[in-house]
Amino acid sequence: MSERTSGPSTRAVHGIPHARPERSPVTTPIYQSSTFVQPVGSTEEVLYTRYGNNPNQVRLAEKLAALEGADAAIFLASGMGATALAHMAMLRPGDHLLASDWIYGGTRRLFSEEFGKLGIDVTFVAPDNQRNWRQHVRKTTRAIFIESPTNPLMRVLDIQPLAQFCCDQGIALITDSTFASPVNCRPLEQGADLVIHSATKYLNGHDDIIGGVVAGSEPVIEEVRQLMQVWGQSADPHATWLVERGLKTLAVRIERHNANGQAFAEWAAGHPAVSAVHYPGLPDHIDHEIAARTLDGFGGMVGLTLAGGGAAADVMLRRLRVATHAPSLGGVETLVSEPRFTSHAVLTPAEREAQGIPDGFVRVSLGIEDIADIIADFEDAFSSL
Repeated sequence: MSERTSGPSTRAVHGIPHARPERSPVTTPIYQSSTFVQPVGSTEEVLYTRYGNNPNQVRLAEKLAALEGADAAIFLASGMGATALAHMAMLRPGDHLLASDWIYGGTRRLFSEEFGKLGIDVTFVAPDNQRNWRQHVRKTTRAIFIESPTNPLMRVLDIQPLAQFCCDQGIALITDSTFASPVNCRPLEQGADLVIHSATKYLNGHDDIIGGVVAGSEPVIEEVRQLMQVWGQSADPHATWLVERGLKTLAVRIERHNANGQAFAEWAAGHPAVSAVHYPGLPDHIDHEIAARTLDGFGGMVGLTLAGGGAAADVMLRRLRVATHAPSLGGVETLVSEPRFTSHAVLTPAEREAQGIPDGFVRVSLGIEDIADIIADFEDAFSSL
């Protein structure tokens, strides 16, 4: 069976299926070593965990590349590290980056506070109209960055026409696909040049490591690798091993996340305590048609705007027992966070309001618990509002 014919769950478990030597371990061992014995006088590549060529790092990268349909991939110490080094591999001082205005707050801080120090100019663009991109392209524009589905409103962008636009302009398209995972969306298949994930989320799936991924062409990934060696963003072997273990259940976990997300969104849409539900699987979501056409599943992330505002959110969060008030997402546990205090705290209240994230907005990451128990937990929490 070749990489081209194997399905996503097979790739997540095996990478590219291959024969195994007799008596070899079924599970990749943990190579918890910073360095390896170097042959005397050898000019071959030095094995050193900071260089990203520890066997755990190499094995995981092979699986990630297979999942994304990429030539190569690399696992790094954090999602923000992956975002930073992916852009540094594509941009140089004097270059211009066009970034979607609908992005994670940490990424916005990176672009607005740090890239200027590197001589990289950044323009934020409302991504829902291709004319907006065209109007802001400069001769020095080298890349466009988008996030889809977006954090926290779950907007879904149509990648293929934007990728064609980038190709016509001779610029790269970099996509953060963390909320989708490679099971629900593979941006490279739709024309993107690089895809980024916070592996902390769905790829690992158990809320016990920090990590990031970049996947794309071999030359760009090698550039990311060289930057990683200098900037110290290599991942610990044990964390790498945990992500590879998590990948083995990725497809079945995403299936449950998709089902729970849909059921929870449909329930919340009819609850009087909720004034708006943001989930691309709902027919009235503004991007439902795009999501149905470009995604293989609608995901486990749901945004809720509570009718009672910030005060209602505070009361609800204190009453939850199955769901946990925590800032991450994509794990087997249902997690709830308030973007005004976490991912989008960098924005002013007026800026958040303008983006559709008012006080009283909560982001729910549906886990894999029984959906009846999740809904009962929120029903009880809402009963006190």
